[in-house]
Amino acid sequence: MHLLLIEDDQEAAQFLLKGLRESGYAVDHSADGRDGLSRAVEGRFDLIVTDRMLPHMDGLALVRFLREQGVRTPVLVLSALGTVDDRVQGLKAGGDDYLTKPFAFSELLARIEALLRRSASPDNAPTRLKVADLEMDLLSRRVTRGGREIELTAREFKLLEFLLSHAGQVVTRTMLLERVWDLHFDPQTNLIDVHMSRLRQAVDRGFAKPLIHTIRGTGYVIRDEDQSA
Repeated sequence: MHLLLIEDDQEAAQFLLKGLRESGYAVDHSADGRDGLSRAVEGRFDLIVTDRMLPHMDGLALVRFLREQGVRTPVLVLSALGTVDDRVQGLKAGGDDYLTKPFAFSELLARIEALLRRSASPDNAPTRLKVADLEMDLLSRRVTRGGREIELTAREFKLLEFLLSHAGQVVTRTMLLERVWDLHFDPQTNLIDVHMSRLRQAVDRGFAKPLIHTIRGTGYVIRDEDQSA
């Protein structure tokens, strides 16, 4: 699971980063609201943990903007402001939970786990992913293009699922390493290139229109060029 922590207090941020990473989460950190918003709108995080009082942009303003833009990523607001009115403001702004400082780290973990369970519930999770004539059924784990079944390894399936879940968005090598291989460092190998080449052969070979594209120096994107034109 990939989290975004937005916290300007460096001591608090380092404590939370260490604890969350030791608990098995991949965590990115932003030290101000403006940078946090820039990262959050990409929609590539499973959950956002944000302080309320931030430089450049208040945490509640950040959450309101995300909701206005249609970003539904769960948000846990952290704040020293703990009156009933403060908590109500946080939830009305679009926060999914509100935790008052100081708090026990075990409670923070429990709330994160509860939000992740809620967001991953079957009612919210799509069971089919589609771009152009390429379709993936997550329940039967069946992939077809133009009605023709495509055989994939477990890793290729996971790679394609991630691309389809972010259809039209550029995904970086770091994102793929963290979400497909669960690696939080670059092994300095051609690991991604080899698997992406095999996936392209499976998905695009024999079809006039390729769906998987390399964005030089950045990463990859899966998209229907006719619709993006």
